[in-house]
Amino acid sequence: MPDVCVLDHATVLAAVSPREAIDRTREAFTRHRAGEWSMPAKVYLQSPPHGDFRAMPALGDGLAILKWISSFPDNPARSLPTVLGVLLVSDATTSEPLAVIDARSVTALRTGAVAAVAARALARADASSVGIVGCGLHGAWAARCLAADGYGPGICSDPRPEAAQGLADELGWRTGTREEALQADVICCVTPGSEVVVDAGDLRPGTHFNMLGADGPGKAEASVDAVAACRLFCDEWAQASHGGELTGAVEEGLVTRDQVTDLGAVLAGERPGRTDDAQTTMFDSTGLAIQDLAIASAALAAWRAGRVSGPTITL
Repeated sequence: MPDVCVLDHATVLAAVSPREAIDRTREAFTRHRAGEWSMPAKVYLQSPPHGDFRAMPALGDGLAILKWISSFPDNPARSLPTVLGVLLVSDATTSEPLAVIDARSVTALRTGAVAAVAARALARADASSVGIVGCGLHGAWAARCLAADGYGPGICSDPRPEAAQGLADELGWRTGTREEALQADVICCVTPGSEVVVDAGDLRPGTHFNMLGADGPGKAEASVDAVAACRLFCDEWAQASHGGELTGAVEEGLVTRDQVTDLGAVLAGERPGRTDDAQTTMFDSTGLAIQDLAIASAALAAWRAGRVSGPTITL
């Protein structure tokens, strides 16, 4: 059995730049669409009343991964992150374990990266300004990845003034209200999904929404009327229609499968994205294991190349 490397939170973030995360995430969608990468359905394990665990496998490029991740909303009161977990990497040919990776950092990078990938595919060609609603870990990486892809300046909005100010200072952006953030060209909602932050009255022609917070049953950042009023895209219909931003509108019969386009189909050139500048587009991101595979593969490659260091263990 080979030694297994262990990559912690800081090491993963040092190993994979926002630019590389964006490029690898885009590639993951296109390769999955082409049938080169495989991804069984995500499995939820409820742990009431605390939160839930998710098991997420994927296979591609000679690697197999399993991400074991949680969402426990009350954890901050315990001085713990809401999202915790580990990602296991194995050799797809021999099944030998290769790495144990902090899943929180992988999730943050791939969430931020898909915000930039979706914006580039679905926002207006001349879109530049950014609104970030929710400036926690994932909101911060969405902002960083959008900035790395040439978007900005932006407005950072969060109920915690220190979170919004810290992110704004880092990027040279500014803080503002939710209403001000919703005036941007590209808007990222990255809240826990426990309450609506976008209603139909907040929509404006030509804007693009990345809905990144509602990643499980019962969560939503937009009202069903707001969802139904947009041109809709998602990372994967099966996931988004049963545990994402689309779920409420689908359950009420306001949105059907033929009204929603998978991002992978747009990136592969099979389906159009935005078809005119006046459309309001919305991308529902529920988080796919292929995205985690893309980031984990990049982090492992950086460790193998000696660009980052990390301990090894023998099982």
